[in-house]
Amino acid sequence: MTSGRSVLLLAHTGRPAALRSAQLVHESLSRAGLSIRMLKDEIEELATAGFDLDPVEPVEGVDAAKGVELVMVLGGDGTLLRAAELSRPAGAPLLGVNLGHVGFLAEAEREDLGETVRSVVDRDYVVEERMTLDVAVFHGGRDDGTAPVRTWALNEATLEKGEARRILETVLEIDGRPLSRWTCDGVVCASPTGSTAHAFSAGGPVVWPDVDALLVVPLSAHSLFARPMVVGPDAKVALEVVPETAPGVLWCDGRRMVELPAGARIEITRADTPVRLARLHRAPFTDRLVAKFGLPVAGWRGRGEHGR
Repeated sequence: MTSGRSVLLLAHTGRPAALRSAQLVHESLSRAGLSIRMLKDEIEELATAGFDLDPVEPVEGVDAAKGVELVMVLGGDGTLLRAAELSRPAGAPLLGVNLGHVGFLAEAEREDLGETVRSVVDRDYVVEERMTLDVAVFHGGRDDGTAPVRTWALNEATLEKGEARRILETVLEIDGRPLSRWTCDGVVCASPTGSTAHAFSAGGPVVWPDVDALLVVPLSAHSLFARPMVVGPDAKVALEVVPETAPGVLWCDGRRMVELPAGARIEITRADTPVRLARLHRAPFTDRLVAKFGLPVAGWRGRGEHGR
């Protein structure tokens, strides 16, 4: 008999380490009385690889995380971003175990898997809410009379050129006023969580996750005024693909894509629905930056153990 508690377990089934870890997590949580859900296709992939998990509840679709206590993710940031598509509408917190490279969104490493499972069983974690972005796409501009395509992002919404050999022409608008026209490879609009992802690679600033803000970072822009910008959390950022120029494409978290003809308009605002992340460690964000990026801090003397 189970305790009535359930966990949705997602794994990067292309990684052998994730398959073995999924089996370990399933056994440990089941033994503690928790019921395990998994996506139907992942169960089949595990079985094909020789990992038959039983008992397990197969689920699929957007309601896969509905009613679960936690979504536990075994993989890298890409797997966690996939899991966020299920956890966000359900309001379930995400707990990532990094099996990738940097794994900035993950809370634990594979070598800490046993301790992480114990924390789940004991409910020894806190939940942190992260800002997400609402994204509306008007294919014919704001006044084309058609309903916009609506999507969202946890890390970033990125406008990119649609053709490799063509440059993108776009106008940036902030709070209803035009700011600059850029000839560029694209523009990243990121949340604070996404400031360490694509925006960081493009030269944008690192923003602490408790700061409410939106980032706008141009990609290889040919313009005098083409620096990364940080705007307020209630700002409306809009990007228009200049009419009669090359088309573009919109990517949200590298997962959801919308093609953009010339004349299309993107509006990006803070969303009402956050993504909830389960945190095992109360370490400062500074320590996470040092650990994940391998930053050199040798020689720091700082303050004593008791703040003296």
